[in-house]
Amino acid sequence: MFRSSLLIALVLLLTACGSSEVEPMSYYGNTLEKFEAVNQHNETFTSEDMDGKVWLANLIFTQCVTVCPPMTQNMTELTQELEKADLENVGIVSFSVDPDTDTPEVLSEYMSWYSPSETIEWQLLTGYEFEYLRDYALNNFKSIVKLPQDGSNQVLHGTAIYLIDENGKLVKDYTGIDAGDNTFETEQIVKDVKTMTSNME
Repeated sequence: MFRSSLLIALVLLLTACGSSEVEPMSYYGNTLEKFEAVNQHNETFTSEDMDGKVWLANLIFTQCVTVCPPMTQNMTELTQELEKADLENVGIVSFSVDPDTDTPEVLSEYMSWYSPSETIEWQLLTGYEFEYLRDYALNNFKSIVKLPQDGSNQVLHGTAIYLIDENGKLVKDYTGIDAGDNTFETEQIVKDVKTMTSNME
């Protein structure tokens, strides 16, 4: 009887410990390199501005006609769910993969097409060279960004959503769009963010 009780207590303890952390993906764990950019309000935004907050990051561009519109709509709905969950110390950062086109004014207009929560910080970034962003995406997010080879303006880039902790460490990623067997995991993302922000308190 004593052994059974001890075993049950141990299982419960391990379950409680496991539920208090977000399990990182094995191929992540790197801390994001420092960067300096300009946001949609033409204000400087740097990696230091991310300190002390949990972030969700992705790659987009405003002339994208395939994956970016549904991904941005998913992120918009996600901000609304984060607000409903009354979460603080969380933000979204979207890096433009077409910085020559995506000026702060263009990014600001692009955001006006959507209706994100006004309480969840969302930074749309530009103000760097394409080559810089290409290398940054590969080195930090393990994501390939390539200029089109067919003469179009459609930049090739990944659609993942990246979860970054308050120290700038990349923890895991999620699918950014519904495709095949993969679906946008709003509930799981909110759950993970809630866990991480709760651990900050």
